[in-house]
Amino acid sequence: MSTLLGDPAVWLPLTFAGLMGFAILVYVVLDGYDLGVGILFAGAEPAEKDRMVASIGPFWDANETWLVLAVGLLLVAFPVAHGVILSTLYVPVAVMLLGLILRGVAFEFRQKVAPARKAGWNAAFFAGSLMTALAQGYMLGRYVMGLETGVVAEAFAALTAVCVACGYGFIGAAWLIHKTEGALQAKAVRWARWCLWFVAVGFVGISLASPLASPRILEKWFALPEFILLAPLPLSAAAVFAATAVVLERLPMADDAFNWAPFAGGVALFALAFAGLAYSFYPYVVPDRMTIYEAASAPESLAIILVGTLVVMPIILAYTAIAYVVFRGKATDLRYD
Repeated sequence: MSTLLGDPAVWLPLTFAGLMGFAILVYVVLDGYDLGVGILFAGAEPAEKDRMVASIGPFWDANETWLVLAVGLLLVAFPVAHGVILSTLYVPVAVMLLGLILRGVAFEFRQKVAPARKAGWNAAFFAGSLMTALAQGYMLGRYVMGLETGVVAEAFAALTAVCVACGYGFIGAAWLIHKTEGALQAKAVRWARWCLWFVAVGFVGISLASPLASPRILEKWFALPEFILLAPLPLSAAAVFAATAVVLERLPMADDAFNWAPFAGGVALFALAFAGLAYSFYPYVVPDRMTIYEAASAPESLAIILVGTLVVMPIILAYTAIAYVVFRGKATDLRYD
């Protein structure tokens, strides 16, 4: 094992897979909540929408940086896999990009147009957020099903799309519980309770579909002793679900206690789901077709790219952390004057 880890053709692809996975997880959590806030526009009053936008205003641009980083790492470190995945999923990728553009334009314009036109841009912000979330969920479903086509694969991808959108809605509601107060906070608690059930459905669906779609994944999870060693993962997820549901039933509390707990629960659930998927699909970057070692660029290229990545990623981490420290506390009015 030590000999293999000393081989650049082994440890460099593994390192880039880890860095790419980290970037994807951070993106899903951070941009997930601001996409969720946009999706929750459907149930908010006009004044509430202003405060909801204010809660994500200082952060949303930085959040999307992690998507750029993740896709960039896929392109430069695993170019063959990048071509296979994006060419197979080019339609949902195009829908996602259109959604991101639409919500970005709507975010800026809704604050600057005449009041009579604001409702239209609010609808555009909701539509862009929903398009992006559904496209990402659909792509996850197709990936879990091995990028296959057919009625079963498409139906599962559609279910995953809805569950991911609800998952973003949940973590978006959890963010609002932390960043707002009063009637909007109470409404966010109700949204979070409702969305949490769809997150549970998504967890169960992906957990069942992954081993059914791949005999290799079935063997990895249900052979002994792996079944026993991996048991803490689903048990931890169930415990987090239960604890989050219990906290939500008691919110909002006096003195705004535990307003952070639902968001922490959402982060834990996303991390556990990601860990399960990473274990299921390793060492493949294209399910059951291409491993990270087969798809990786030449070790010499990866070594140069790694230097740049180790410079860029800490900078992104730093300005992301600074933004959250500077704009901590409850959301206030978002102003441009």
